[in-house]
Amino acid sequence: MKLRGSEIQAVLFDLDGTLVDSAPDLIVAMQRLQAETGESSTDAAGIGVVVSKGGRAMLRRGFPGADEARIENLLPRFLDLYFAAIAAHTRTYPGIDDVLATLEKRDVRWGVVTNKPGWLARTLLVELQLDTRCAALVCGDCLEKRKPDPEPIIHACALAGVAVTHSVYVGDDARDIEAGRRAGTLTIAAGWGYVGDEDPHDWQADIVVATPRDLLAALGLG
Repeated sequence: MKLRGSEIQAVLFDLDGTLVDSAPDLIVAMQRLQAETGESSTDAAGIGVVVSKGGRAMLRRGFPGADEARIENLLPRFLDLYFAAIAAHTRTYPGIDDVLATLEKRDVRWGVVTNKPGWLARTLLVELQLDTRCAALVCGDCLEKRKPDPEPIIHACALAGVAVTHSVYVGDDARDIEAGRRAGTLTIAAGWGYVGDEDPHDWQADIVVATPRDLLAALGLG
């Protein structure tokens, strides 16, 4: 799919690992949960690389050997601990602020499509003062289906008042690219995110970029 410059009506982003680096606060929440439960602290980097795969994936790293029933029991407390200091260390990735400002200057709408629960995603955007600038926010509990299903991206385009075929979806996980491709957007793999040992080139994205600053050039908006 080819889409550049004036053809682009909106750029939609995954949240964790694409728009913002939330790993530091999620790691702290995990360490606090481990302390509460008497677990030994695991390698922080190991938790950080699976942030984009969700809370359960992080808990499986933080509590190796735990069965799924225990993971489900731990999840609410983990999220509560995270919520208590959700933006203590979380920041937009270097270059993202310039990207958003350029999109706004060019009248290109931007939004967020995330599997993160709404009560966490909305709070984080408010804390980072991005909520009033965001043309659409679709969270993991907004619809019955979540990424990699395309429906959240299609819904975000409807909220933003843009055509799916004139929109871009940027994400740092294979599920993001699958969702964007199925929805009909241009897809961009964010090589700066929580990709771990995966190769973003394997996700069949239309474009792979190494840094947020590469986005504008890749889209002909630089």
